Amino acid sequence: MEKLAPCPNCGSTMLYQSRETGAAGSHGPDFLPGLGKLFSSAKFVLVVCRDCGLTRFFAQPEARARLKDSNKWKMA
Repeated sequence: MEKLAPCPNCGSTMLYQSRETGAAGSHGPDFLPGLGKLFSSAKFVLVVCRDCGLTRFFAQPEARARLKDSNKWKMA
């Protein structure tokens, strides 16, 4: 995973990390389309800065490994 601290926005070290969570919910968008498995969505971890509120999403290694073969993603 990327280096978490300090916050790239405000420099704070007061960062909080979520547990691994699914990138697609039954009532919301799929944040990592095409990177999950047949019956499970890709996973990511959220990191929130307590001081400025910047929120970052970090796709887990399994999802990132599928990027190069996915037709839903292109290199920027």
